[in-house]
Parts: sequence; C-alpha cells; structure tokens
Amino acid sequence: MLRKAGGIEAMKLLPQFFHSSLGKKYIMAITGLGMLAFVAVHLTGNLQIFLGPEVLDAYAHGLHRAEELLWVIRVCLLVFIGLHISMAVVLTLGNRAARPIPYERSRLPGASHAARTMIWSGSMVAVFVAYHLLHHSAKAQVSLTGHDFATFQTTLADGTTCHDVFRMVVAGFSQPVVSVFYIVGVGLLCHHLSHGIEAAFQSLGLRNRVWDAAVRKLASGAAWLLFVGYASIPVAVACGYGREALN
Repeated sequence: MLRKAGGIEAMKLLPQFFHSSLGKKYIMAITGLGMLAFVAVHLTGNLQIFLGPEVLDAYAHGLHRAEELLWVIRVCLLVFIGLHISMAVVLTLGNRAARPIPYERSRLPGASHAARTMIWSGSMVAVFVAYHLLHHSAKAQVSLTGHDFATFQTTLADGTTCHDVFRMVVAGFSQPVVSVFYIVGVGLLCHHLSHGIEAAFQSLGLRNRVWDAAVRKLASGAAWLLFVGYASIPVAVACGYGREALN
C-alpha cells in the first residue's frame, strides 16, 4: 500500500517538475543533446561524398529503403526541435518577467558571445534547417541552380536505379550563394552548439569546478569538428571536386 501511495505521489510530482524552471532546462538539455547526436550522425553520412558517387548514392538509397525508420527519426527530430524552441522561449520570457529592468550592461561578465546570442542564433539556425530540408530532402526548387533535383537519377553497381544524391549535392554547392549560405548556417549552428553543450552539462548536473575546463574544451572542440566537417563539402565543390558529375 505504501509503495502504491509513493508511486501515485511520484506521478503527481512529475508534471510539477517539468513545469518548473529546472524541468524546462532538463527538457532543453535532453532535446539539445538528442539533436547534437543527430547532427553528428548526419555528418558521418554526408562525408561519404568523399568516397565517391557510388558510395554516397548507395548509402542514400539504403536510407530511403528504410522509409518507416526515416519517418520515425524525422518525427522525433521535429518533436525535439519543437520542445527545444518552446522551452527556450518560455525560459527567456520568464527570465525577462522576473527582471523587468534590463541589466545595466548588455555584455554580462563571464558570459560568452554564444551564450548571449543563443535565442538569435537558434532562430537563424531554424531558418537554415528549414532551407536545408527543402533543398536536399524535399528537393524543392530553392537552390538557385536551375536544376530539377527530382530528375537526377543514377544506376548502382547492382543495377538498382536510384536518386543521384552525389550529383544533387555538387549541383547545389556549385552555386556560390548556396555554398556561402550553407557555411554561414553551419557556422551559426556550431556557434549555438558551443554554448548549448556547456548548458546541457550544467542543466543535467554534470558540470562543476573540477570538470568545468574539460566541458568547455569538449564543447568548443565538438563545435569546431562539426563546422570543419560540414563546411568541407561546399569548399571542396568550390575547388572543383565532383564537377565532372554535372557534365
């Protein structure tokens, strides 16, 4: 009976916890780390472009054959993004309401530039993600290249006909405006992550004086690795990599 009563009490406390400021920070931390995992895994797939058209196209075809799993990942990612943004807005508005008089100085001591601009970089990242999904996933005509990505087809070594992802990527990044926008967008994403990783560790209680320096280096290092990895693709195309696929 006591165990049942304890379980009921815990069920009552759980909604209260997630409605609290601490609970919202936990949600932001967990969803943020989940999106970080997606960004890292997504990069490992993208970098297969350097292994050649056959490898990248086979990889992309394999993903699209698991369409049900892809939709589960997409829905989870959208839920994570929605929760992350909504919690950020709620916490920001709550902080402003608690302190109606703004700080005398806009530059808070001890706060990094990434920390001070999280809400703005996060908003711009959302715009970039929307464009990127339209460009590469939905194959919408937003790439300024004049190409119809939906018509790009190739044949794999086993005779399977599939979408030519390699050619699509090269065609997209052959347009300088698209490449610059992509690199800026990735830069904003990694700038956002450089503080987001630190904040997630702190919210989850995994950051203290002993680990503070290590967490900062981890956050900065991870952000730079992701930026270099993602930016290397449009830079390589700009230098001529893969252009023969367009002939």
